[in-house]
Parts: sequence; C-alpha cells; structure tokens
Amino acid sequence: MSKLYETYCKAYRLNDKNDEGFFDVVGDIYNSDEVQSLKQYEQHLEIDRLQHITSVSFVAYVTCKKFGLDYRSAAVGAVMHDLFYYDWRDGETGKWHRLHGYKHPNYAALNAKELFPEITKKETDIIRSHMWPLTLRFPKSKEGLIVSLSDKYCATRELLYSLNKKYRERFLRDLEGISYE
Repeated sequence: MSKLYETYCKAYRLNDKNDEGFFDVVGDIYNSDEVQSLKQYEQHLEIDRLQHITSVSFVAYVTCKKFGLDYRSAAVGAVMHDLFYYDWRDGETGKWHRLHGYKHPNYAALNAKELFPEITKKETDIIRSHMWPLTLRFPKSKEGLIVSLSDKYCATRELLYSLNKKYRERFLRDLEGISYE
C-alpha cells in the first residue's frame, strides 16, 4: 500500500488518539458547528462533505509535514476549502449553482473569513485556489498546490468508492488493516 493511499485511509479513522497532531492544528475550526454541519451535504456521491474535507485536509497536512512545509496553513485552508452551505446538484435553488465549480472557492473563502476572521492570507489563497486548474487561479504557495492536488486525489478516490463495487470492497478491507502505531 502506498504511503499516500495509507494516509488517505487513515483520514477515515481519525480521532484524538491517532491523529498525528492533526486535531491540535485544526480542532477549533473543525469542531465548530458550521464545519460539522457539512456532514449533511453529499459531496461525491456516497461521501459527505465533512468526510471529504477531512480527507483533503489530513492528506495535505501529512504531505506538508513530510516536506517541511507550513502544514498548519495547509490543514486549516483545506478544512475550509468547501465551506459552503448548499447542495450544488439541487436545480431548485437557482441558476448560480450551474457554475459551482468556478464559484464555490470564493463562497468558501467568504464564509471562512466571516466565521474565522483570524485566517491568514495564505489560508484564504489556499481556499480560493483549490479548484486549479479549472479556475485558472494558480496557488500562490506550495501548500496551496498540495491542497489542490490533495483535493483531486481524494475526489478521485471518493468517486471510485461510490461507483466501483470492487474498489469499495478493497478499500473497506484496507481500512481494517490500517495501523496507527
């Protein structure tokens, strides 16, 4: 099992005893009612938005830590990268959802700044640039690039899980074999 895939799997079993310091970094934001409410929204078929941001944030956190980068900003920005409160698939809520892929990074950044005014410019850029290359807004930092790539990696894994029965069965077996020592 690759280290990246193992890290992705660990994101599904995170708790305060096995998180490698992750919740020390993002706990206040992650445990807020606003972020926890993301559990109610479907993100990638069978994966809810809270699990998605957890996976992206944890993968980015571990990756940045490994390379000696600003893992704090990466993890915080990633926790808020999809901080919007609507189901973008719902055609009843209006035309503006049609361009969701292009617009939601700015909605998320505005929500993040309103809820957590102390977020930094780097964290705001991480949120706004996470949809690169779709949005053409290239991340201004290595951490932003890692969050953007982590987002694509996790979304791909989530879609495979949701659409491919054999992948799902393997993933669930792999989760059982994850060690946190």
